[in-house]
Amino acid sequence: MKGQNKVKDAFERNAKALSLRPSLGQGTAVTRLRLKDGLTCEIEEGSWKLTADMSEKAGGNNQGPNPGVFGRATLGSCLMMTYAMWAAKMDVSLDSLEIEIQADYDSRSYHGVEEVTPGYQQIRYVVSVQSPASEEEIMRMLDAADAHCDFLYVFAKPQDVRREVRLISGEK
Repeated sequence: MKGQNKVKDAFERNAKALSLRPSLGQGTAVTRLRLKDGLTCEIEEGSWKLTADMSEKAGGNNQGPNPGVFGRATLGSCLMMTYAMWAAKMDVSLDSLEIEIQADYDSRSYHGVEEVTPGYQQIRYVVSVQSPASEEEIMRMLDAADAHCDFLYVFAKPQDVRREVRLISGEK
């Protein structure tokens, strides 16, 4: 694939910088969301602006993907980019790389119906790789990448999630 040398150079440069100064890789990401009309949600981080919504059938305005699409896209894109970085690092040439995220859900919990645990029952990801590399090299690269993929970890392991509430008076 195009750009593997650029990716490898950046990966190695960043790894070296982070080894020398670990604090360069630490911080707090802040994404702000604002409810607009009905269920339409405006998402903003830096110069990026996105919209999430629900379908009209679910009471939304169908102005953007629902949170499930964003969540699956988050996992898939993180896997994809991590595979591309580790393929470059490990000199595994890629002709093509595709990922399919499959998530089994039961929306009864979301709507307060029955005693069903919220979230997905199972998530699967199917990785399709075309490469001149051997199966052993490809599997070694995929395993190394999986071990370092942030959102694979976020989806697979419990995270420390805390809620803070700021009540704002309705008076101006």
